[in-house]
Order: sequence, then C-alpha cells, then structure tokens
Amino acid sequence: MSNQLNTSPAKGKILSFGELLLRICPDAGGEWLNDNQLPFFVGGAELNVATALSVWGLPSSYFTALPDNELSTQIINHLQAKEIDLSPVFKGGDRIGLYYLTRGKDIKNNALIYDRAGSSFATLKPGQVDWDKVLAGVSWFHFSAICPAISQNVADVCLEVLEAAFARNITISVDLNYRSRLWKYGKQPIDIMPALVKHADLVMGNVWAAELMLGIPVAPGIHESGQKSIYLKEALQTSETIMQQYPKCKAVANTFRFDAGEGISYYTALYADGKLHNSTQYDTEKVLDKVGSGDCFMAGLIYGFYNDLDPQQTLEFATAAAYSKLFIEGDATNKTVDEIYNIIEQ
Repeated sequence: MSNQLNTSPAKGKILSFGELLLRICPDAGGEWLNDNQLPFFVGGAELNVATALSVWGLPSSYFTALPDNELSTQIINHLQAKEIDLSPVFKGGDRIGLYYLTRGKDIKNNALIYDRAGSSFATLKPGQVDWDKVLAGVSWFHFSAICPAISQNVADVCLEVLEAAFARNITISVDLNYRSRLWKYGKQPIDIMPALVKHADLVMGNVWAAELMLGIPVAPGIHESGQKSIYLKEALQTSETIMQQYPKCKAVANTFRFDAGEGISYYTALYADGKLHNSTQYDTEKVLDKVGSGDCFMAGLIYGFYNDLDPQQTLEFATAAAYSKLFIEGDATNKTVDEIYNIIEQ
C-alpha cells in the first residue's frame, strides 16, 4: 500500500504539541504523609507520544510552553537525554502544570485533581509563537483534544498552528481524548473540535468521544450489549461518518478498553483504505498503571504509518504497544520495537 498518510514530500520530524505536566502520585493509604515524600512522573498526553516515538527510533520533537527557570531547564535536560528534540519549546509564563492521581487509579476516577490553571501552556495566546521556526523540518504534527479543553486562548493557538501545518502540507493526527474536569471556560467540545479535526489526516479516539466532540451519534444501549461485534459495527459506522464529514481524513482508529475487576479487556479497530481492520484482543487480570496506554496506542499508529506498514500491521503494533504500557509504571512506555513485536508473536 502507498502510505496515504505521509503526504509530505519527505519524512521529517514528528512534532507533538501539548502541555507538559508533572504527575504527583500519593498512595491510596496515605503513607506518603508519614514518609514525607511523593512519587512523581514527567508526562502529559502528547509528551507520552513523543517519548514513545523517540524510544522507537523516530525523529521525535516536542512543543510545549514552560517558564524560564531552573526547574524547566532540568526537565528539558532530562527529556533531551531521551533524544527528544526540545528546541521548539516556548519559554514564558509563570508555572508548570501539575495533576495529582492516586497510584493505581484511572484518570476517570475521582482520585484525579488538576492543578494547571495559569500554567505557561494555559496562558499561551495566538501570535506569540513563530510557527515558521517551530514547524521547520516537520512532516507530521500531532495534538490532542486535551489542548483546546484548557482555555479559549489555547484553543485559538491550536487552530493557529493547525492552519500553519496544513499550509505546509504536514500530516496531522489528533487524539480525541476527553477530560471531564477540563472544558470549564464556557465552551463544549462540540463547539471547538470540528474546526480543528477538519485539518486531521488521522483521527484516533473511540465512538463515545466522537459522539461527544463531533456530534456523531452512537446507537442507544450499545454499552449495555457488551458484544464485540456490535462495538466493531459501531466503529465502522463512526469511522465512515468521520471520513464523510472531514474529507482530509484518511484513517480513523477506535480503542475499546473495558474494566474487568482489577484487569481489563482491550482491542482496537482501524478504518483505512475503505476497510475496517480489528486487532488481537488482550485480556489481563491485573494492570500496574493505566495512564498513558492510549497515548502509546496513538504513538504506535504514527510509527506504523510513518514507516509505511500496512493498516493491519500498524494496528497490531499500536495495540500491542498500548497493552504493554499497562504493566509499566509512569506516563510513557519504555518498550522497544523488538519487545513489542515479541508481544504480537506470543
């Protein structure tokens, strides 16, 4: 198959755009109060994508906004040691965003607390960044629905950079991840996301996110069915509708992750070349850390398309990568390409 998603004349850098966050991880029992220490991880959805791509040997670059201080310098040095290009980082504003998540809990759980108001990224405004400089040498641009959920200013910056990337014929991907504790500035996702998604070549999410953010209805009662065949049929219908409504879109991916006690069942689908491909299903009775699994799947899709894998190969790599992330503590994967292929072959 010719890689329809690599629309750029040459394969250049993959730029991930989003807010860097420090994840603070108190334990559920409150021992951190006695121990006088809190574990933390450096993350953020788009940084997790950038980290995975770097681990897998691709030219990974990252844009965020950080205050111009020593803490930011330490973080930049730490990430550059992972061979992520941090040259696009914008220096300005007053603080780095934080979030607190009790160890072992899901981000949908009420154990999540955001502390990111007034961060350097949240206070970005259109006209501040030289996108000609940031996008130089970039052939793929990735962002997520978390960015425009932060503030109207950031939503405007997202549109600004997407228009700049589109004008340069850069391939664009979006993760439709929904964060209910964001979107507090008077707008709903449906008010903002369609104007951003119209620039995307690759859309990733799930059928419920597409309903919430793009207004594409999901069949009533589907969640109660629990039937894989029904979920995949819904993924097909949602994908076809996205392709019809957004002519630039060339592929749509859907994830299905269902909790089963302390474990999960996980499988995915990818609509490309006029066909719905579905992945191997993975089941486990226990996971270590759910954070970043979806980001790892997104990175796997980018890896596959960037390397001209066919849609089924791309999907299987991305799914195995996401599944393996469930057993890694921290926000981003550390599994190599060979280790992920070993999972596929088992």
